[in-house]
Amino acid sequence: MRKLKIENKYIGENEPCFIIAEVGVNHNGDIELAKKLIDAAKDAGADAVKFQTFKVDELVTRKAKKAKYQEQSTSVNETQYDMLKKLELTEDDFRELANYSRKKGIIFLSSPFDKASVDLLQEIGVPAFKIASGEITNFPLLKYIAQKKKPIILSTGMATLGEIEEALRVIRNEGNEKIILLHCTSSYPTKIEDVNLRAICTLRSAFKLPVGLSDHTTGIIVPVAAVALGAVIVEKHFTLNKKMPGPDHKASLEPHELKAMIRAIRGLEKALGNGIKKPTNEEEKIKMVARRGIFARKNIRKGEIIREDMLTTKRPVEGISAKYFYKILGMKAKEDIMKDEAITWDKLEW
Repeated sequence: MRKLKIENKYIGENEPCFIIAEVGVNHNGDIELAKKLIDAAKDAGADAVKFQTFKVDELVTRKAKKAKYQEQSTSVNETQYDMLKKLELTEDDFRELANYSRKKGIIFLSSPFDKASVDLLQEIGVPAFKIASGEITNFPLLKYIAQKKKPIILSTGMATLGEIEEALRVIRNEGNEKIILLHCTSSYPTKIEDVNLRAICTLRSAFKLPVGLSDHTTGIIVPVAAVALGAVIVEKHFTLNKKMPGPDHKASLEPHELKAMIRAIRGLEKALGNGIKKPTNEEEKIKMVARRGIFARKNIRKGEIIREDMLTTKRPVEGISAKYFYKILGMKAKEDIMKDEAITWDKLEW
């Protein structure tokens, strides 16, 4: 399966999971808060920090209603347009945040929601484009992003396999094969029973592409489990404080939780290993102590034929391994062997 490179990070099978700390709109329209979130993402050990770049007038109508989860965490008297207008950053803001991220040594990404935002992110120099789940049927935007020839991370929340296939066709028709799919459940927060992690395996099998997870559950178990299933990317919303006003804070991790998630993923990766079944160096040391050898159950005289009732198996292996127990039956003792003495090959003959 193909590996992709985003800046200095390779993404794909047998590579470390690429972890995206999703700021989204949790900056609340405040660039200084945005910088603090970049600092927190870097401190937690994330590979990349991701924002959302949009022009509200190009994104929603002025009468568009908010999603139910947004109504629960923002003012009931405002429209989706009003809510997003407060969260819209300027082009100069994004330039400043991209430069700030580079200085901090963390990859800057953002999801564009219109062509002008694509152009801005292209100018800024993002190394890849992340496409939000809601845009998977926005073929004009998919086509425009694909033409930039950069890696595309495509979220698949709310999508069927057929819709994913259609989106991939649009992207590939522009000659862009640098695609990573993210399994996603577009509910905020996502119930555990709605996660369907096995869909990661389905997507990988169906499309022969690297697959990751964009997670909206409230804990860290799901993203860690996704890595165990082979997810090459984990994207997770985070905030400085879940109690802050805004649509996404409640379904986000706080910095200490993000750090715990990343620590757990890196530990899991060590535990996954390379899949080759063989004794470790530590097991080699224990093997001779933990395994059994063959010992005399009773005194055996020189010349006696070895029978099963003469033998037992005990730790440690001082002579012949217990796996040869039946092989030595019928052999002859070359010398006297005392009870509890280890049986060795030089004491036997055919």
